[in-house]
Amino acid sequence: MSGFRPLSSGLRELRPEAFGADPSGERLARIRRSPHFKDGVFQNPGETATIRPSGSAKSIAKVYLDKESRPRRAPQGPVPVHPTTLADIARPPATGLRLTWMGHSSVLAEIDGRRVLFDPVWGERCSPFPFAGPKRLHPVPLPLAALGPVDVVVISHDHYDHLDMPTIKALAGTDTLFAIPLGVGAHLERWGVPAERLRELDWHEETKVGGLTLTATPARHFCGRGLRNTQHTLWASWAVAGPEHRIYHSGDTGYFEGFKDIGAAHGPFDATMIQIGAYSEFWPDIHMTPEEGLRAHLDLQGGTPRGVMMPIHWGTFNLAPHPWAEPGEGTVAAARAVGARIALPHPGQPFEPTAETLPADPWWRGVAQAPVGGWVDADTPTPLPADDTVSDVQGKHSTGTDEPETVQAG
Repeated sequence: MSGFRPLSSGLRELRPEAFGADPSGERLARIRRSPHFKDGVFQNPGETATIRPSGSAKSIAKVYLDKESRPRRAPQGPVPVHPTTLADIARPPATGLRLTWMGHSSVLAEIDGRRVLFDPVWGERCSPFPFAGPKRLHPVPLPLAALGPVDVVVISHDHYDHLDMPTIKALAGTDTLFAIPLGVGAHLERWGVPAERLRELDWHEETKVGGLTLTATPARHFCGRGLRNTQHTLWASWAVAGPEHRIYHSGDTGYFEGFKDIGAAHGPFDATMIQIGAYSEFWPDIHMTPEEGLRAHLDLQGGTPRGVMMPIHWGTFNLAPHPWAEPGEGTVAAARAVGARIALPHPGQPFEPTAETLPADPWWRGVAQAPVGGWVDADTPTPLPADDTVSDVQGKHSTGTDEPETVQAG
């Protein structure tokens, strides 16, 4: 791909506001100086990742239109949302760390006296248009205005299910800071966020907010909001370290060996928030299956099942052909295989990862069609045998290949 060419002024006027803005000026110059920017685009870590669906349009359509699997791709009744109230999150967490999953990848993290809001999406659709695109499968647990003050909003990348223009515009009227990957600031400035409230980072760069250190860490994904995908905005995962606690948010990513390096540099973590939904055999390089997500969690923790993993990027929007409940079920099975602790909160349910008990109810089963083989045994994860290492246990449950597993639709 050749160099970036800005839109003409006429075309720019016709461009929907939700498309955001292209980087320019010093921001574009900084992008071009990035060690992760080459041949006119940002590059993924490791081997080249295929960011476009690998199958033909006909084969993809066949999977999506399959009459037997379609009913499993959505809940069969209202998703049970925890009735979060301001009182739930106004009281400081007893342990100093509390997470509230608002659905999909949106998480309010209260850590060491500060409040961090990851990938806030309060809109009804993850789309540039209010009348089309994937629609919410459950309501937001709490109105954005009732969330209370937030110290910093963290954005992983500029896709619509992670960067929502109406939500950003609402937050622009507050005094919160925004920690964002390189290039994403162009979108936020167009939507009314002052430049002085942006902390725009390349991978491995950090910023400090109220005693927290936020580091943009690598991820294996891509970017883009408009008709052209210029690859001029970066995607990232995030490590957040406070005086007492450490947490990690994966954003969107395929599995890659770099999780080990992130864990060594910034972990171990009290809690990881890991993408385990919207995967497909058609795009295996850019999203993780539950098994890959659990493997990433272990890598981030130095190879041992310490800390707590919370699955994210599922349950709220239908973005892939797999059954709606499959990411939750797959996470339960993967965690049991290695004795890892996982948290399974209802959307909107606050919990403290370092507390003795965690939300463990497979709540989705009440509104989903059971899989052909039945539900996974969801008892407390089995502890590791004394003479087994995690790698030993992984080997006993592996498919015999280091390649990402493909997931058959339906």
